[in-house]
Amino acid sequence: MKDQFIISCISNKYKVKKLEENDIDDIYNLCKNNPTYYKYCPPNVTKESIKEDMKALPINKTLKDKFYVGLYDDEKLVAILDLILDYPNSDSAFIGFFMLDKKYQGKGVGSKIIEELLHYLKAIGYMQVELAYVKNNTQSEKFWTKNKFEKTGKEVEKYGYIAVRMKIQLKDI
Repeated sequence: MKDQFIISCISNKYKVKKLEENDIDDIYNLCKNNPTYYKYCPPNVTKESIKEDMKALPINKTLKDKFYVGLYDDEKLVAILDLILDYPNSDSAFIGFFMLDKKYQGKGVGSKIIEELLHYLKAIGYMQVELAYVKNNTQSEKFWTKNKFEKTGKEVEKYGYIAVRMKIQLKDI
């Protein structure tokens, strides 16, 4: 069932589409309006860094496992999600990046998107979802904790910051 992943099933409310290079301007505009994220996770966003992120993969993963998608309200890009399936193991999915348009923050929109994503991943057979946030970014920590993710106790130093690993068991949702 997991090999039948359909991106449109990520959300019932928003149109979901794979983001391509011709979407970089929209991605850049959404990201540059979220300076708090880049304060903790430098450097600041550039169109070139977006292009690199669209192809970035963990070791032993391929682009067929990666879904760099946008969620749209009509034609307006509301959120960006980078999802890696079957990572770090075959029962897990990994959220590499999630960013919500600043105008939609604080209204429950991000939590609703994540809730729908988690329910879909559970329905197709995943057991857990993992992610990492940058240590000391309390905005990210509070968001993921509010959405029932728990710290794993693993912290990894990368690119001059510390990434704090979190996960959620999908049987608990």
